[in-house]
Amino acid sequence: MTSKPQTDRAPSIPRDKDNNFTESAIQARHDFIHDKTGVTAKHIAHTSQDPAQLSGNLENPIGTAQVPLGLAGPLRVNGQQAKGDFYVPLATTEGTLVASYSRGMRIISEAGGVKTTVVERFMQRAPVFHFADAREACAFADWFKANLADIRVAAEATTSTGHLSHVEHYTIAKMHYTRFNYTTGDAAGQNMCGKATDAACKWIMANYTASPLRYTLSGAIDTDKKHSQLNTIHSRGARVVAEVTLPRDLMLKMTRCDTKDLYRARQVSTLGGLHAGTTNNGLHAANALAAIFIATGQDAANVAESQAGLTYVELLENGDLYWSITLPSLIVATYGGGTGLATQRECLEMLDCYGSGKIEKFCEIVAGTVLAGEISLSTAVVSDEWVGSHDAHGRNRP
Repeated sequence: MTSKPQTDRAPSIPRDKDNNFTESAIQARHDFIHDKTGVTAKHIAHTSQDPAQLSGNLENPIGTAQVPLGLAGPLRVNGQQAKGDFYVPLATTEGTLVASYSRGMRIISEAGGVKTTVVERFMQRAPVFHFADAREACAFADWFKANLADIRVAAEATTSTGHLSHVEHYTIAKMHYTRFNYTTGDAAGQNMCGKATDAACKWIMANYTASPLRYTLSGAIDTDKKHSQLNTIHSRGARVVAEVTLPRDLMLKMTRCDTKDLYRARQVSTLGGLHAGTTNNGLHAANALAAIFIATGQDAANVAESQAGLTYVELLENGDLYWSITLPSLIVATYGGGTGLATQRECLEMLDCYGSGKIEKFCEIVAGTVLAGEISLSTAVVSDEWVGSHDAHGRNRP
């Protein structure tokens, strides 16, 4: 039996093979949308973004998605790079979110500010090398470690800003998994690391002769766009700590919550998170991250990795509450990707975080914002104001 050629294939999206980023090319796709769906792209088409600048950011442009943008703050940051008061743009459609973050920022600022520390920052690509048996894999691992200097030269020849810091090694069955860790300047660096690691693997293929060898550029332990415990242990992106000590009297005055009740609530939440198997024993880091990522042109899919967190609280002898959150895999950029697009660049510029030399400052502001949201939501829950706030400010039904 032979299959018949398909004759009812749906028409292709219009595309200009010479320049697909012109007004006329976009209009052709608007006409196509109207013809096929009956929808007129009135709002999608309304944008100040020059389509010529979109090449490299997406394909087949039709306009922009206009996500509402609010301003939260001020947030006082006592960081290594971020110092002072900041007003943070948040792109969201969730009512009460901006108000809640502003509340948390005000609490932190009244307490003297959030102390932020960037512990380390790496981006990975993780090739796996295939062998006939585990002994060949172990022999290759020894050779690899002995030749790391030459492998580093091959990798770094592809980039002016990326540097190969170190390589993790894991032999599993008859394969040898590696995890190349790079510093990447002000870029998030996934593509940079992929290109550099591919060059390193090609050098390895040309120089390793002890046994037959092949490789797969990603053996999945870089865990791109998904959470893993390996990221929490070894860091993917920046490992950032945000911490503050909340005076008991201040919390009673501003939130109607006693610090001992907040401390107990954190114990309960941590236990519940352990039981549920969550990747963050805090409350809602993803809310801050998604809103900042969309506002500032980050890769929104990296929220999957970045939302992981480790919250630690300590009730001090004087009744004050120490509160910290560690984000072990915060993946952001201040240069490259979507950060240079029109509205995204403006949002980064509001924070003085656009361009080179700004990445650690931005990491600190993001982590401080996450902590503000944790504190605000916790106090709303403990003071029994959570549902009422959403009823009053978060209902917008068609």
